[in-house]
Amino acid sequence: MSDGTHTTEQVTLARLPSGVALTTTIHIYRGDEPGPTLYVQAAQHGREVNGTEVLRRFHERVPLESLSGAVIAVPVANPLTFDRVSYTTPEQLDSVNPNMNRVWPGDCGGSLHQRMAARLWEYVTAADAVVDLHTGSPDMLPHVVYREGDERARSLADAFGTELLLSERTGEDAPDEWHRRGFGGKLRVAAAEAGIPSITPELAHNKQILEAVVTDGVDGLLDVCQALDLLPGDVPERDPVVARNHLGQVTADASGLFRPAPALEVGESVTEGTTFGTVYHPTTYEPLQEARTDRDGILYALTREATVTAGDQLASVAPVREE
Repeated sequence: MSDGTHTTEQVTLARLPSGVALTTTIHIYRGDEPGPTLYVQAAQHGREVNGTEVLRRFHERVPLESLSGAVIAVPVANPLTFDRVSYTTPEQLDSVNPNMNRVWPGDCGGSLHQRMAARLWEYVTAADAVVDLHTGSPDMLPHVVYREGDERARSLADAFGTELLLSERTGEDAPDEWHRRGFGGKLRVAAAEAGIPSITPELAHNKQILEAVVTDGVDGLLDVCQALDLLPGDVPERDPVVARNHLGQVTADASGLFRPAPALEVGESVTEGTTFGTVYHPTTYEPLQEARTDRDGILYALTREATVTAGDQLASVAPVREE
């Protein structure tokens, strides 16, 4: 038996105004036996480094001798935001589409981010499944987002193994916020529209590598490979909580200092009206907002940043669909 192969490709995503090529490295793992192709990427948003570290450790652990089919891995999908440790690209480089994860499947004749997405889309469309690795706020329960009603995507989300799954309504069934924030241009959504089951693991935290989160991410990715028959073995039986995405986000009504409720932790079940923190005026000490949940559900994100501006997201509560 052969050992399979690992190769890399240096790919030009776009060119900067100076003519300098904007490149990234794509890793391709191929088994000797035929099988499906998995596309997985990280760091569309450059501060979300845990996904990049997941792919580095996946590289160390993937058993090429047992692989059937192929895995295409892009550890840094957006070098511009990675270098800036940022979520978006500077306005000077893309004033039309500063967020790369709003422009898929891209446009080879469009703005900088559209061109970058279009180049990677060539690899996406060669795949039978997509995993788009992201991370969230410092205090977020790791979870996987998938398209509601897409059973193939649901099976991949189950395999990844987080305790919480968030199903997302899209298109005509989506809430107003989904359309207002341009979520139709996410990689996960564009891949689903192209008939490719896709999931987005949110691995929690940014700018720092968290060992437990990364370990779970690598295990989850290997389990997805097993679920796709890229690797032998049975995926462990799991019983996650399934809730609904983009419905229970609570924002600051006023600017000031935010003190979260000391006893409240992400992952807890909360009821409508639960107080999860208070916004105070920093000089008069006046309470400006008692931040409360507007529904029952799972508290899966809670900001720990003290200084908040009106409109900032304070918490996210997902209404439970299945337990």
